[in-house]
Amino acid sequence: MVERKIAPGASAERDAYYRRISQYALAPLWERLNVLLTKEPQVRSTPFHWDYDLCRNVLFESADLISAHEAERRVLILDNPGLDGASAITENLYAGWQLLMPGEVAPAHRHSASALRFILEGDGAAYTAVDGEKAYMRPGDMVLTPSMRWHDHGHEGTEPVVWLDVLDLPFNRNLGPIFLDLYPDDRFPDGSAPGTTRARFGRGLKPVALPSSTDPNSPMFYYPYEEMRAALVASASESDIDPVVGHKLEYMNPNTGGPALATISTFLQWMPAGFSSQPYRTTEGMVFSIVEGEGSLTVEHQGQETTYEFKPRDTLVVPCWGRQRWDVRSEAIVFCASDRNIQEQLGLFREQLEGSNH
Repeated sequence: MVERKIAPGASAERDAYYRRISQYALAPLWERLNVLLTKEPQVRSTPFHWDYDLCRNVLFESADLISAHEAERRVLILDNPGLDGASAITENLYAGWQLLMPGEVAPAHRHSASALRFILEGDGAAYTAVDGEKAYMRPGDMVLTPSMRWHDHGHEGTEPVVWLDVLDLPFNRNLGPIFLDLYPDDRFPDGSAPGTTRARFGRGLKPVALPSSTDPNSPMFYYPYEEMRAALVASASESDIDPVVGHKLEYMNPNTGGPALATISTFLQWMPAGFSSQPYRTTEGMVFSIVEGEGSLTVEHQGQETTYEFKPRDTLVVPCWGRQRWDVRSEAIVFCASDRNIQEQLGLFREQLEGSNH
């Protein structure tokens, strides 16, 4: 059977027609169809590895150039080289490293984009406040600031704090509904005591007096690493190792049992020393932050294969349909944020194991 291709021939008559219809803001689909619809994903984002130790000094230089208050958010964007300065790490996600120095406050604001903060370094004296409730942040903790929730950051300690920001900004921007509100004061007024939201929703119980909510985002915005790690290790001890991911758990919205954020899927993954994963690819764009362990991640993307050596606090990105393989030298725990939930809700998600066509 001859493979069928979409390849209309060219002619002077057709070219003249195309030029003539362009004045009406019209164009022939048949000339663009092979770019709009492809046999496999053809994304612009590329695999990349941000070495935290290599970049840490230039991140800290920014503290001498601009304050957290003046910057609104002192962040170095993790700008995917394939996206031409689009302020994005994948087609649907933004990521950056944010630095807060002792005594600083990053002023209160809210926006339509949902965000998460995954803590890389700090002594537990810095906080994110969501609607006035503070969550004091330690390395490995995840803190959510869902769409249109007031949030500010402050530092009451002596050691700098750095975290990985991941937002659905590109997805929001492409849809159109981007909104930002600046609170008139630096800090939103104090609300519930720290830990109140987690006490309400983080124990498998829910106050019956609370009305039912249609908010798809988790009402619990603080996920401490100590507890998440313990749950992951306990799960690993009771189940067989998966040849693709080792052991992997998803952060959950306790109200719905679904993802913690409506537009960003979040996971914690454990791989034992010596683990070599089966090659795998998926349509989600995946952002990884290494919490513990060392090893390598090999990514084959659009015909090119690259191996990245990783260690704690590094950030890596695997684009849509990039084939990944993990080789772990020492026991590793990896945080992952992706756009999987968006794709699943729209019926677009696909994955493929080595040798499989599904």
